[in-house]
Amino acid sequence: MTILPITEFAILPELEASRIVPRTAPRRKADIRTDASWVRRVVISIAVIFLGIFIVLPLVCVFALAFSKGVETYFAALRDPDTLAAVRLTLLVAAISVASNVGFGVVAAWAITKFEFRGKNLLITLIDLPFSVSPVIAGLVFILLFGLQGYFGPWLVAHGYKIIFALPGIALATIFVTFPFVIRELVPLMQQQGTEEEEAALSLGASGRRTFFWVTLPNVRWALLYGVLLCNARAMGEFGAVSVVSGHVRGETNTMPLHIEALYDGYQVAAAFAVASLLALLALVTLVLKIVLEARLAQE
Repeated sequence: MTILPITEFAILPELEASRIVPRTAPRRKADIRTDASWVRRVVISIAVIFLGIFIVLPLVCVFALAFSKGVETYFAALRDPDTLAAVRLTLLVAAISVASNVGFGVVAAWAITKFEFRGKNLLITLIDLPFSVSPVIAGLVFILLFGLQGYFGPWLVAHGYKIIFALPGIALATIFVTFPFVIRELVPLMQQQGTEEEEAALSLGASGRRTFFWVTLPNVRWALLYGVLLCNARAMGEFGAVSVVSGHVRGETNTMPLHIEALYDGYQVAAAFAVASLLALLALVTLVLKIVLEARLAQE
C-alpha cells in the first residue's frame, strides 16, 4: 500500500476557499427604540402637543365657559326642564340602542364565526356600512321610508304610528349608526377562540342554550362589555342622523347634542357649555371604563 505524501498543493484549495468566504458575525436586527434620545423626545413632544391642542385644550375651554357666569348659573342650566328632558331622552335612546345592538351583535357574531353560509362576506360588508355612510344620509333615508311623504309614512300615520319626529325615529337612527360597535369587538375574539370548547360541551351532552350561556358568553364577556361601552358613548353623542329625524322640538325630541345646539343658537352660551360639560363628563367616565376593560382584555 502506497501512502501519498501531503504537500502544500493538497491543502491550497481549502486555504483559498477560507480566504474567499470569510466568516462574519450575524447582523443585529435594527430596532427603532435604539434611536438617538433627541429623536424620541421630538416624536413624543409632537404627540403630546397635538393631544394637548386638539383634545385637552377644548375640554378645558368647555368647563371654563360652563362656569364663566358662576356656579349658580351652571346648576340652573342643568336643572332647566328642557335640559332634564333632553337628558332623559338621551339616556332612553342610548338604552334602546345598546339593548338592540347587543342582541343583534351577539347573534351576528355567532353566525359569522361559528357557521359557513352563502352571503357571509356580504353580511360582513353590510355590518361596516354605517362607517362609510354619513349619519345625515342615514337620517334622510329614514325620512324617505317613514316620513309623511315616504313609502310607509302615510300608512303608519293612518294607523296611529308616528315614527319621524318622535322617539321611534330617533331610536332607529341611533341604532343604525351604532350597531357595528358590538359586532366588531366580538368577531375577532370569537374567531380566535374557535369552536373547540363549544364542540366539547355539546359532546358531553350540553344543549345549545347551555353551551352559549355557560361556555361562549363567559369567554367573550369583556369584549361584549367593551362593545357596549363604545356603543353607549356613540349613542349619547350622535348628532347628524338624530338631527334629521327629530324635528328639534324642545322638551320632546331634543337629545343633549341637539339641546346644546339650540341653546348656543339662542345666545345662551353659558347654558350650552354647561350641558356640553355634562356630555364631556360622560365621555371621561367612558374613557376610564374603556381603560379598565382594555386591561382586563389584555389579561385574558
